[in-house]
Amino acid sequence: MSELLRKVNIQQAMQAIWTLFKKDLLLEIRQQYSFYGILLYALSTLFVLYLSMDAPEPRVWNGLFWMIQLFICTNAVAKGFLQESRGRWLYYYTLAHPITIVLAKLLFNTILMGFMSLISLILFRLFLGAPFLDPIRFFGIVLLGGISLSLVFSFLAAIAAKAQQNAAILAILGFPLILPQLILLQQISTTQFSGNTDFDLIPVALLIGLDALVVILSTILFPFIWKE
Repeated sequence: MSELLRKVNIQQAMQAIWTLFKKDLLLEIRQQYSFYGILLYALSTLFVLYLSMDAPEPRVWNGLFWMIQLFICTNAVAKGFLQESRGRWLYYYTLAHPITIVLAKLLFNTILMGFMSLISLILFRLFLGAPFLDPIRFFGIVLLGGISLSLVFSFLAAIAAKAQQNAAILAILGFPLILPQLILLQQISTTQFSGNTDFDLIPVALLIGLDALVVILSTILFPFIWKE
């Protein structure tokens, strides 16, 4: 009997996560202003870089790529929690468990950032070339980096959404949390520009561990933030 109830609860939670995910997806498709705004930012930035330096050296290319990824993530992902009004949060409170809400947001933001990372990589290749050695492996690194950045900023946005100084909290908490991930991403992606065929799995494992830790912290802390 207990196993049956557990299966029913898991099924209901998965259904709630899927419903909330579809809600965010439909809103993004209908509004589209954030998508086109981010696309305009990436195009204009890369065009200016193309005019000023044409084809940068590999290390500069790598640094510029992750810097732009960071700005794209702050604009694309952070709004997922910050755009919700207080009345809408109260409405969600009557419909779903806070863990299902935060997991649905994390799922949507990771897919959105993965899509934006793919577009950013294509634009970089068109404007600034592709100095990396293995396109498939670098594409996997880009997806992993986009997911990692989206998880951290989703977690920060969930905290900032319940505070009065949203931008200040994102800036204060964001720097120490995002710095280790940026360092790991730099270490992982640098191997694709150095000519070294060896691929170190330790930074990848550390990055995946940090992502898992962010998800666990989100599911633990968000219910307490939710009550406030």
